[in-house]
Amino acid sequence: MSRQTNWDRNVISIALIATGVFCLISSHAHGNSDFVALGAELSHLQSAQNAEPGNAPSFENAKVETRSLSGALSDEISRWSKSASDPQWLGYSIPAVNGERVICCGGNGDWNWNKGCGTCLLEDHQHGNNFTSSSSNKTQLEATRNVVVLYRASAGKLEKIRVVSDVCVIDAGGLHVTWLTGVNPAQSVEYLSGLVRGQDVHEGRWEKLPQGALTAIAMHADSSADKAMNSFVESLQPESLRKQTVFWLGEARGASGFQTLKKVAKTETSTEVRSQITFALSLNHEAGALDEMIRMAREDESTHVRGQALFWLAQKAGQKAASTITGAIENDPDTEVKKKAVFALSQMPHEEGVPKLIQVAQNNKNPEVRKQAMFWLGQTNDPRALEFFEKILSK
Repeated sequence: MSRQTNWDRNVISIALIATGVFCLISSHAHGNSDFVALGAELSHLQSAQNAEPGNAPSFENAKVETRSLSGALSDEISRWSKSASDPQWLGYSIPAVNGERVICCGGNGDWNWNKGCGTCLLEDHQHGNNFTSSSSNKTQLEATRNVVVLYRASAGKLEKIRVVSDVCVIDAGGLHVTWLTGVNPAQSVEYLSGLVRGQDVHEGRWEKLPQGALTAIAMHADSSADKAMNSFVESLQPESLRKQTVFWLGEARGASGFQTLKKVAKTETSTEVRSQITFALSLNHEAGALDEMIRMAREDESTHVRGQALFWLAQKAGQKAASTITGAIENDPDTEVKKKAVFALSQMPHEEGVPKLIQVAQNNKNPEVRKQAMFWLGQTNDPRALEFFEKILSK
């Protein structure tokens, strides 16, 4: 009797499933929007499931082995790298810092914003940084919730670190990939920090360990990443590390990064690092970032830093930026800063910059500044500039 009852239930279940499938197909055939909405919802649920921290991204051309982290992350990576006689990769995912970005093999942080992400070729030796196919439709920016940290080891040594969004497809070039689950973000930051602290971080060598580790830390959502980043700008750290860190503080660390930049801008002794801070502030979206750029343009002791602050202010445009730039032309004691401010006007949108350049060319008392304004007016190809030159020549 029990067997007959189970058989009846199975038949009913199959019939209900078949009926549901038929209804869905029928609705789709008649263009029913509910069917489309259901499909979108299922797709959204699947994306959310895939985006859970710890879940592996989509690997291609890879021999993937998944295992759970059972001890300290540093011990696990050390054992794994020492046992890696042949090239291989190890990876894990952690929650990504807030922000609309997709990182495609971004050992250098080359983000593709709204372009999505193509296949990441880990073993493409002709390129060290960013392997992106903007034509790919496989991924969506809104699905990016986690970041994948990837380590490459060979001949018993750790060689490289790459960072990529978990929505991207990763091609491992036929190599073995160990995928770790259960990685604690704070442990990840702690291990990566040991690869960064005290190291020279030179531009153009993003595939090296310190650079890759710094980028990875910047992408962690965990508060331990803020503490680590702040430690990298301490005065005892190498200048090159401080310079690269302030970039990531502005680009990726939001309010916490802004507060650190604001503090360091007043205490940092290196003009190169302070100059980089002006750029980092231009990347930061906090409300006070513009005001700090203005302060640096007016008050920094270095003519180079003041000039850089004016340049990046020009990229922001707006009334505050324009008044600061014109104020520098009138009031800065250094002619070189005045000339950089004129150049900054040329970088502003023409509807804002051209009239101000004409005013400088007409009225400024410094002949070097007037000459500079005329030069940049000549580069604008703006009808108002042409009219201004015709008036001068007709006199």
